[in-house]
Amino acid sequence: MKIKKIGKRVLGILIVLLGVSFLTFSLTYLAPGDPALASFTSQGISPTQSEVEEVREEMGLNKPFLVQYFVWLGNCLRGDFGDSFSMHKPVVSVLLQRLWPTIKLALFSLVLMLIIAVPFGMVSAVRQNQWPDFLVRGWTFLGVSIPNFWFGMILMIVLALWLHLLPVTSSDTGFASMIMPALTLAFPMSAKYARQVRTAVLEELHQDYVVGARARGLSEKAILWKHVFPNAALPLITLLGLSLGSLLGGTAVVEVLFSYPGLGNLAVQAITSYDYPLIQGYVLWIALIYMVINLIVDASYNFFDPRVRLGA
Repeated sequence: MKIKKIGKRVLGILIVLLGVSFLTFSLTYLAPGDPALASFTSQGISPTQSEVEEVREEMGLNKPFLVQYFVWLGNCLRGDFGDSFSMHKPVVSVLLQRLWPTIKLALFSLVLMLIIAVPFGMVSAVRQNQWPDFLVRGWTFLGVSIPNFWFGMILMIVLALWLHLLPVTSSDTGFASMIMPALTLAFPMSAKYARQVRTAVLEELHQDYVVGARARGLSEKAILWKHVFPNAALPLITLLGLSLGSLLGGTAVVEVLFSYPGLGNLAVQAITSYDYPLIQGYVLWIALIYMVINLIVDASYNFFDPRVRLGA
């Protein structure tokens, strides 16, 4: 990517973040409940009305909406998202504490997904309209149809309760605790990606360069893995970036199901406890992560695709 193009993308990211910040603050401002009262109830304190009003004054909640927004935005630009009502810690430290477990789970899930999806998608394309193709297509239909939480509960029953191979919950971030959540996330993704791999490989197999490679006597294995697959993998880069962004945002249903200490579980806790600073900080972080990953994916096309690099 040229410097000018990157500059435009960065400017676009800043504009989107500004819009996300305004929308997030507006929604929490309009949400039912009183942040000042929530700061007391999270500590199990029943305050008097005068105490609530005093805290509201300290938090600046008596000021007009736009004044509150710009004060909060200015603090955010300095890296201060406020303190969590429920955890009584700075929002930044809480998010950083939960970010690394989510990164590990996201990367593990993507690796498992690729291990499953790429071979099945390739086999389905090479054996088009044969029994392996029908088998893979049936499996992908099943995979995209099964809800995450249902598949996760099946894994929990079979692997934890019946076979006693894995812990029921994932309250820590050890390898064994990540297996079931990662499988729960990887299974539906692998079904979707296997379809994409099959479609991309079938399209490449009908290109002229494949006919030329066969005419030169190259083996089908060499054609498939050295020529067809690298070209077929290019469209998947964007999908991988989107999947990584959504996984880093935290998959709330799966993390809550397995009690995994990630960002998704944290977001649910923040919502249920009316922890407005934590909700606002979480949304901004996820928006930033998602857009930065998209920028990196776009820039990576220069490396993976010579046609982009050469301006073709």
